[in-house]
Amino acid sequence: MELALYAIIVLYFIYMCYSEVKKQLHMAQLEGYKPIQYWWWVKTNMRSIIISNVFQLIFCFIMFIVSFYNYNIAIVCTAIIGWIVLDTIISIMRKSNVKAKKPLVFTPRASRLFTTNCILIVIFMLIGFFISDDLIQFLLCLAVIQFFIWLVMLISSRINYPIEMHIQMGFKKDAAKKISSMDNLKVIGITGSYGKTSTKYFVKTILSEKYNTLMTPSSFNTPMGITKVIREDLTRQHEVFVCEMGARNIGDIKELCDIAHPSIGIITTIGPQHLATFKTMENIANTKYELIEALPEDGMAVLNMDNEYCKKMWDKTKIQKYGYSIENTENAGGVFLRAENIKVSKKGLMFTIKGSDGLEIECNTKLLGKVNVSNILAGACIALKLGLTPEQIKRGIKRIEPVPHRLQILDTNNGLTVIDDAFNSNPSGSKEALETIKELTGGRKIVITPGMVELGDIEYEENKKFGKIMAKCCDYAILVGIKRTKPILEGLKEENFPHDRIIVTATLDEATQKFSKISKIGDIVLFENDLTDNYNE
Repeated sequence: MELALYAIIVLYFIYMCYSEVKKQLHMAQLEGYKPIQYWWWVKTNMRSIIISNVFQLIFCFIMFIVSFYNYNIAIVCTAIIGWIVLDTIISIMRKSNVKAKKPLVFTPRASRLFTTNCILIVIFMLIGFFISDDLIQFLLCLAVIQFFIWLVMLISSRINYPIEMHIQMGFKKDAAKKISSMDNLKVIGITGSYGKTSTKYFVKTILSEKYNTLMTPSSFNTPMGITKVIREDLTRQHEVFVCEMGARNIGDIKELCDIAHPSIGIITTIGPQHLATFKTMENIANTKYELIEALPEDGMAVLNMDNEYCKKMWDKTKIQKYGYSIENTENAGGVFLRAENIKVSKKGLMFTIKGSDGLEIECNTKLLGKVNVSNILAGACIALKLGLTPEQIKRGIKRIEPVPHRLQILDTNNGLTVIDDAFNSNPSGSKEALETIKELTGGRKIVITPGMVELGDIEYEENKKFGKIMAKCCDYAILVGIKRTKPILEGLKEENFPHDRIIVTATLDEATQKFSKISKIGDIVLFENDLTDNYNE
């Protein structure tokens, strides 16, 4: 009887540990496998971690205390099996109600980390078996192990980190060697706090009018993401490689430049995104400028002259440089291209590109938002310098498709205008999105948002400002996340936004359900930001 119960307990423990390890591995993956960032997630979510695992620990502890007074194997068996059945049912029901926005992907790195976790858990389980005098003590040991799976994941990350760095170094060297051997290849690096991905798509589309162009897909902007594209996708038939470069820490852009060796660099804008890891705006600006510092003497820098930090970069940049602007209507301050007569409608944008040499190009695009005009200008600057004609540039701009989740109008058959701006909201972009829906004519304006993250000490204040602006631009505000959206709610209230038009929900699914109940034909709805699973409350 007792032997059979041991087997049942071990099987139950394996199932529960497997589920918890997958959850923690998923969070580690979303945090880029970096032990420090994963530890930050653990600290932020410690309360939910405790709640989800503490009941097993309490049950086992109670059984442990009771066993001192009356160790009846029949009673123990009944209690343990009953608990296992109940806990398993609760676990399955909890999983069925939660669907990951960005599911765990068992990449080779994830598989290695999972394996290390399993080995450590087995070791701890064997230790627990040998130090336990009876079944109840063993059960308590297993509950303690399960409770501290997050710590096992942290230890595993530390163990694997040197191994992963060694593996990555080999791949990076291969990629750098390959790209250095392609003498005729033009490599364009794009960085900035916001607008990197959109600008990358626009540059690629415009340059494709003349050149065989490859870009890093989606939001591939990390060392291994760029390395993978170079090793697997870049060929000698490609004439231009457009490379998005992201950063969370000082030195990240330099590392990417050491792999890709760009000869042209674009800095889209500098803002407080990832301020939580950078600590200061100066650190953000200096890190982004690592791209310009990495360019060769005959390289070319393209800077957004509407951004104060980029203006400061202009003065210290000694190589060939070109500025662009949607605010400066005069040929001043290094502005090579500017946009005028910008008109916004549900069909897209119309505007005129004007050059410092008298150039004029009438443009239209399916995109929304003046910020996209700015990003297009960056592409037009490079296109002109790489020999494209005004007609080719105009044609390329017209062919640009909306980038997924970035002020993207979605096709609907229910009479609603849905604007998807769910990717990585920031103070500048969120304001632009709100101003965009304000300019659109039609029905009521509805905003669904969880607010902004990774803004460090200014996060609360920026979300409060977001709420104040929202109050002037929309008719309904649906806030996702009871705790996270408190500053937005405060901003709405300070602007006397009607309380009966504010809806606060726990999840995006719940928000969508609430929206479906209040929406009418002709309404315009903006989805502003959609946080990944590691930000769930």
